[in-house]
Amino acid sequence: MRNVLITGANGQLGTEIGKILPHAVLTTHSDLDITNEAAVHNFVNKNKINTIVNCAAYTAVDAAEDDSDAAFMVNMIGPRNLARTGCKIIQISTDYVFNGELVAGSYQTSDEPKPISVYGLSKLFGEFDVEHYSKNYAIIRTSWLYSPYGKNFVKTMRKIGATKPEVSVVNDQYGLPTYAADLAAAIVQIIPMMQPENAGIYHYCNTDVLDGTFFKGISWYDFATEIMKQSNLDCAVKPITTDEYPTRAVRPRYSVLDTNKIQQTFGIKIPVWKDALHRCINEIERR
Repeated sequence: MRNVLITGANGQLGTEIGKILPHAVLTTHSDLDITNEAAVHNFVNKNKINTIVNCAAYTAVDAAEDDSDAAFMVNMIGPRNLARTGCKIIQISTDYVFNGELVAGSYQTSDEPKPISVYGLSKLFGEFDVEHYSKNYAIIRTSWLYSPYGKNFVKTMRKIGATKPEVSVVNDQYGLPTYAADLAAAIVQIIPMMQPENAGIYHYCNTDVLDGTFFKGISWYDFATEIMKQSNLDCAVKPITTDEYPTRAVRPRYSVLDTNKIQQTFGIKIPVWKDALHRCINEIERR
């Protein structure tokens, strides 16, 4: 797949895709500024790109509240520029496009987005532009991404667990984690199957039961507890409320994503989250 461009190739997801597609065109911000439309078009034409996987994003959720211009440049203008090249495009989005007020069940791709943070709004506007400017696209919303690379919740909990006897983690925000390696494999499977007739929004996260049907998700406390258990770390996890751990940006309280559409459309098989975590921890310890 030498005609595939992976932006944000040094991030968690981009790194995992690059491991599967080493012959793809892998770029970081220093290689290609996706907010520069002329640079994007020149790069795509020069390298004869026909497919783009946009993993580049402004992901500093709290900082975005005070730096909205930067968030919208990367998360909205960047995807717009990429979509306007006419290439097939996979745009990575987020569960933060929802307000988290769903009581039970899971968010469908057809549910109305109502972001409650600047970050979530900027990612939603990026979705809108990809839908508007591209005829052959897949917008993939994901949640709680982690991997052996970069900064993420799994690595943070393992670091704390190895140095402290106790950690406090919120127990009233629910979702499902996503191992970046699993999402990367799904994206690589999707690329050759993309057609204008199946263009649309999809959800991907690891599941909590084998058949992919889930109803309540897990809390960050549940996730942290399992991380400590699988890492054999003797660190107590103390459950606290969101009010006890205030952040600059408001997080959705409940953002479980329904993945049936991506499974049925592309034949994707999604691993259970505990199994995915086990594989990631093994990879971290192997490295």
